[in-house]
Amino acid sequence: MANIVRSAKSGSDWTINEINAYNIIITLQDVATFFGHPILPHPSVHQVILDNEKYPVGGIQDTNDRMFFYYLDEYNAPNNRYIRQRKDIPFFICRTDSHAQTDVCMIDRNLGILLLVQEDKRHMESKNPEPQLIAKAIAAFQSNNLRLQSLGRQPLAQKTIPGITMVGSTPTFYKITVTQNLIDAIQVGEYTGTATTVHKLLPPVADITELARLGMRSLDNRTVILSCFEAFRQFL
Repeated sequence: MANIVRSAKSGSDWTINEINAYNIIITLQDVATFFGHPILPHPSVHQVILDNEKYPVGGIQDTNDRMFFYYLDEYNAPNNRYIRQRKDIPFFICRTDSHAQTDVCMIDRNLGILLLVQEDKRHMESKNPEPQLIAKAIAAFQSNNLRLQSLGRQPLAQKTIPGITMVGSTPTFYKITVTQNLIDAIQVGEYTGTATTVHKLLPPVADITELARLGMRSLDNRTVILSCFEAFRQFL
């Protein structure tokens, strides 16, 4: 892997080649290992969301519940913190200024980028969303550290940035720990002997083979997926 050619690609153009070129390892974990507890919490939503596959015929009084079903049919959109779409992040790679554009991200005005969401566009572009998500996490770490320095604060040696890829209403969850060692290698386009491990979780639904197709349209899946979102909040 050390002899793979490295070039200054934008985050949106990263493929599995860049994952290998910078010695990043994606490791699938179970619920207990990923969240630190084997039991998923009960989702903090109204029961109507857990009991109905589609918008109920009798209607819904709560506005938030109505919007859930609206976004489920369209697209899942995820106080000092706010949501941005298509945020362009500077990305210095292989001694070249590039960029990484997020699909959706959560930003804290003081801490910088807290969460990244990447849509799986393989049905349109034949691109794996995992390398793009990881590239954007690396760019976010760079950007966050520059922000800290501009505020006269000490930059971080490493940071775990949570991320999600979405296929329709089906999420895959990631914990991406970016280190300064990785940043140093990417900035000059060199291989690093220290592996970077990305932790990944697929929602533990009963039929994993149907997860991508059904997502939260299946009531059997919905509680599990929403429980995973509930547990994932601890990383923000």
